[in-house]
Amino acid sequence: MDNIDTHHHHPENSDEYLGLTVNSGVPEPPKVNPYLKPRKRKRIATAAEYVEGILRGDVTMLSRAVTLVESQVPEHQRLAQEVIEKCLPHAGKSRRIGITGVPGAGKSTSIDVFGLHVLKDGGRLAVLAIDPSSEITKGSILGDKTRMEKLSLHPNAFIRPSPSAGSLGGVARKTRETIVLCEAAGYNNIFVETVGVGQSETAVHSMVDFFLLIQLAGTGDELQGIKRGIMEMADGIVINKADGDNIERAMLAKAQFQSALHLFPMPASGWMPEVLTYSGYYELGIAEVWDMIDRYFELVKANGYFERRRTEQEKYWMYETINENLKANFYQDPEIEAMLKLKKQNVLDHRQSSFVAAREVLDYYFNKLGIK
Repeated sequence: MDNIDTHHHHPENSDEYLGLTVNSGVPEPPKVNPYLKPRKRKRIATAAEYVEGILRGDVTMLSRAVTLVESQVPEHQRLAQEVIEKCLPHAGKSRRIGITGVPGAGKSTSIDVFGLHVLKDGGRLAVLAIDPSSEITKGSILGDKTRMEKLSLHPNAFIRPSPSAGSLGGVARKTRETIVLCEAAGYNNIFVETVGVGQSETAVHSMVDFFLLIQLAGTGDELQGIKRGIMEMADGIVINKADGDNIERAMLAKAQFQSALHLFPMPASGWMPEVLTYSGYYELGIAEVWDMIDRYFELVKANGYFERRRTEQEKYWMYETINENLKANFYQDPEIEAMLKLKKQNVLDHRQSSFVAAREVLDYYFNKLGIK
């Protein structure tokens, strides 16, 4: 290469910089860390592998299967349904207990001590939660997992926060399916906790055998704070924090609840709901609460109500699933979405009545499906 060209491209070679030496520099390091092993993409297990793992009681496999159940991906949903179907014959052999209570009633502490009490006699416990509010706040009950300090460390306990699937129906159905997987994995005690308010109690009631309501004493208006519906659902009411100088108030609340329960007709189960006091924090009266639950199961298994109720629940969930899928199919249809926007505006502008607008949208949808 001639000199001019060198000077043209490399001014450092010109005469004025004669004393200057230029090092060739450090070779550029490779873009990828040579010590990094290529990450294998986690292969999705087959349905048979999931089922085999679950029946073996493998917690990792169970967790992964629950994640599949909660996934919105159609491929995951198909696989999840296959796993659930294969697990069904191995499910159903547990006590399902719903736990609800006013905020601040010490639900997490109570679940912690109740859970440890149950695990004392051997067996395994799964704690699931239904939290429809998680979609609004984008929060989850993961915080509760940390509050269940002892349980979350117990090798025989499986704690799963609420799936944030949005609508309560979606969350409830996924929790219902998770129960099946947990039972197949050998968890013979299932706690379903409701977080949030209102409708979630009804959803939990539709998937458990015993419904426990945790109350606080000393707030003065115990009965006012409870919706009649929840009182009617409860198979047992337990009043927490019955300790120290709160004992008297707890006893008073107990008397109030007992007299309120007598106003309701006798439940179909033939079991008169009981009211007990206990202290989650000091772990007092826990055995008595559990003794009440044992007596309930003895009674309903003997009089046939246990089986009857489970059959009713199966039927309920069949219809719930149909309703949910039909709704999803309708509302997720892009043409329907566009039409609804238009009709909504017509209704708001008083150009059409809400009934006529609804009728037209439905007619269009049924026509599209070829339903006359």
